[in-house]
Amino acid sequence: MNKILEVKNLKKHYPVKKNLYGKTRETVKAVDGIDLHINYGEVLGLVGESGCGKSTTGRTILRLLDPTEGQIIFQGRDITEYSRKQMRSVYKDMQLIFQDPFASLNPRKKAGNAIEEVLYVHKVKDKAERKERVRELFNMVGLRQEELEKYPHEFSGGQRQRIVIARALAVNPKLIVCDEPVAALDVSIQAQIVNLLTGLQKRLGLSYLFISHDLRVVKYMSDRVAVMYLGKIVETAPADELFNNPLHPYSQALLSSIAAIRPGEKRKKIVLEGEVPSPVNPPSGCRFRTRCKYAMKRCSEIEPKLKHVGGEHFVRCHLH
Repeated sequence: MNKILEVKNLKKHYPVKKNLYGKTRETVKAVDGIDLHINYGEVLGLVGESGCGKSTTGRTILRLLDPTEGQIIFQGRDITEYSRKQMRSVYKDMQLIFQDPFASLNPRKKAGNAIEEVLYVHKVKDKAERKERVRELFNMVGLRQEELEKYPHEFSGGQRQRIVIARALAVNPKLIVCDEPVAALDVSIQAQIVNLLTGLQKRLGLSYLFISHDLRVVKYMSDRVAVMYLGKIVETAPADELFNNPLHPYSQALLSSIAAIRPGEKRKKIVLEGEVPSPVNPPSGCRFRTRCKYAMKRCSEIEPKLKHVGGEHFVRCHLH
């Protein structure tokens, strides 16, 4: 399959302490050398604990944050060094759905105008054409035409997220980064939004980078899943394979937290000991070794590489 997105050795570091001479003394390594790709029409789930670098990865790929190092190749173009002006043409094909729909909408703009503004920015100058496209998008995401004149505070959380989805779809993108798109919603509404995103993905042939800490949603949505720990990808595999046969000790612990749903099914929960290390000073060798029951001497001395273990399954662990 052709790749719509390929990320090579992507890093995003933040300087946090400087000395009297302005030289950086400490750096937060939020994303520290990751490789991933997404095929056309594919959903890649990205999971991990809070603070592991998932959202930073998504925003750096979109160039909302400038990468410290690495390459971002989108539709065959290396956009790593693109200026803000150059990125405007890329954003026709690459969009973002935020976690908090209320924070991402202008409270002074009516819902219809919030979407129409995107079309105007991307050079759809004909007003009648813009209005028709907004009505089409509202219908596509399950909102009524009369709601075009409402302000964000007049909608429920689920409706606001539908507006944000409509805005992301306005210019017919090919890749959408979904950054925890259902985390701020009630459980009953989450299912509706997940089904909407799935239906749109199939209908429009979209590719998603689906960032979430909700493993059940990720399993339902994703074709492949990447597991992230402390700025590194530690395992990637097709969704069914990862959930049925996780190989990295961190993946095993993460997936053991999903409650059993079938009668008679038993799950042994793996409780990780110790605190997550600081991204300012991550452990030498394997970053997970301080919490891993299988840790051995070489884990502290040699950083494991992401190894191919069959099919589309890759794992970063000395055990494999």
